[in-house]
Amino acid sequence: MAKVVLNGVTKVFPGGTVAVDHVDLEIADGELLVLVGPSGSGKTTVLRLTAGLEELSDGEIRIGDRVVNDVHPMDRDVAMVFQNYALYPHMTVAENIGFGLKLRRRRKAEIRDRVRQTAGKLALAELLQRKPGQLSGGQRQRVAMGRAIVRDPAAFLMDEPLSNLDAKLRVRMRAEIQRLQHELGTTTMYVTHDQVEAMTMGDRVAVMRDGRLIQVDTPQALYASPADMFVAGFIGSPAMNFLRARLEASNGTVFAAFGSTKLELPPSVARRAGTDVIVGLRPEHLELANGSCNGKSLLRAPVALAEPVGAQVIVHLDLGESGSAFCACLDSRTAFDRGELLTLAVDPASLHFFDPETEAALG
Repeated sequence: MAKVVLNGVTKVFPGGTVAVDHVDLEIADGELLVLVGPSGSGKTTVLRLTAGLEELSDGEIRIGDRVVNDVHPMDRDVAMVFQNYALYPHMTVAENIGFGLKLRRRRKAEIRDRVRQTAGKLALAELLQRKPGQLSGGQRQRVAMGRAIVRDPAAFLMDEPLSNLDAKLRVRMRAEIQRLQHELGTTTMYVTHDQVEAMTMGDRVAVMRDGRLIQVDTPQALYASPADMFVAGFIGSPAMNFLRARLEASNGTVFAAFGSTKLELPPSVARRAGTDVIVGLRPEHLELANGSCNGKSLLRAPVALAEPVGAQVIVHLDLGESGSAFCACLDSRTAFDRGELLTLAVDPASLHFFDPETEAALG
């Protein structure tokens, strides 16, 4: 096992496209770190640079105590799991799992024993003589995992390994990968575009955008204290609501004014009175107002659309002249009609504030 350290890692493709821009990142020994971001953010390129499948333009990569910039991919002591499984169709499950050991000229008896041990961990013991074409998607993914595990590498590098599975199977395989990773204690870099996957799996999550690392923290810290509007909008589902507002002070109280609505704000933002800000509010932090709102601010708006999603209903609200998309996650046991005027309670402590120019979070 080993930690993985990236210092100033940069990749510029021919033509001048900067895919990765001076990324500094440390993955602790035994940690599962998830790299997440939209398509084109550079996350897969970071993984491929770490694996040695792409050549660095600048920077340094260390795996354990070694600088591996000029080390061949086969000699970096990492194992990759790809989204398309990359199994050999003419080989059996046992042969696929043991192929990496065979390339390293391990003894047949050692390969056989290690393949059996690995298959036992992955519930593949009864499938060792089958070929990939005879397996389900989940079974193929477990074989791909087995091929990585059997080598006992210093680090796992996983490139969207669950993207080809259906939703139900993805949930099950997320739990399986977490269980195996914690059981084995192998340092893992896991790439995904799915923020739910990132938040449920990672010990820490690194959010990327346009080749740059925006924020690295625990899932809960990213959710509670996003560094900017991009992270705030990317982490969480449905996405955070954003409203441009003017902070106004009246009789010792500060309000965020947008359109005809005014939200009372916590005293901590009083120093910003008279300025424009972007107010962020997560849909799940809104609730229907009852008789006693316990110091919460009130927001009134008509229903534009209601989308039932099981235990919750996503209610889209029409804020009129503010012109912003806005929704709330509410209890689905209540029916909501189009045009119905709702009064929602907002806890001022749950609000986020961002600079309209830089989009950075305001302390």
